[in-house]
Amino acid sequence: MSQAAFETNVWLVLVSCGNQEEAETIAERIVTERLAACVNIIGAGHPVKSFYLWEGNLQKDSELLLLIKTKPDLLPKLQERILALHSYTTPELIALPVAGGSNAYLTWVLNNTQ
Repeated sequence: MSQAAFETNVWLVLVSCGNQEEAETIAERIVTERLAACVNIIGAGHPVKSFYLWEGNLQKDSELLLLIKTKPDLLPKLQERILALHSYTTPELIALPVAGGSNAYLTWVLNNTQ
């Protein structure tokens, strides 16, 4: 298969949140505003344990991870919205291109974002 066969117009954005309420608020807002087609919250009931350095100190926090599906042209607006809604000073916000997947699902993502 050629490289072009693996290219899509869908991106996966990872965002961590400190609590369920914030995770759900961000998810609901960005989906209803059509900045994302779908958001999965990982860690509800069984939080993800995050280890990281912040201001020189090791932090160990329970967090929830948002898996956000969107398209690349919405990334700047999506980032702006997440930063406005998020309580962290420097929230995790990582965007990864989706290399492939179900054609029907990828088309659905594109059709459900603005």
